[in-house]
Amino acid sequence: MKEGTRNLLDKAARAIRAAEILVREGEREFGAGRAYYAMFYVAEALLHERGMRARSHSGIHALFGQHFAKAGLMDSKYHRWLLGAFDRRLEGDYGFTVAMTQEDVEAMIGQAREFLEEAERMLGDALGMI
Repeated sequence: MKEGTRNLLDKAARAIRAAEILVREGEREFGAGRAYYAMFYVAEALLHERGMRARSHSGIHALFGQHFAKAGLMDSKYHRWLLGAFDRRLEGDYGFTVAMTQEDVEAMIGQAREFLEEAERMLGDALGMI
């Protein structure tokens, strides 16, 4: 595994821990943001391992969708979760009210954790395949 890939996966794990702390302290919208970034770092790590980069969030979303979800390397639910989390992050960062429940954000954190675990499994089991 490339060093940059490992660094991004570690950053994703730290973002998940930060999201859990924020939600526990009642900061749902900020917890949602960290959950999104955890997923973003996972997608970025997988792309990095294949030598791909993008300059924007939408670029990462598109490349991940094309090279992992549509290619059948990962379940397409991870791409859907990434896109949904992005929308929730925007809502939390730029919205005037917090419409997310504790349960909504905890579900996002669970999705981020599952995405990270699947990426680590995939990288560990089939490093040469991605």
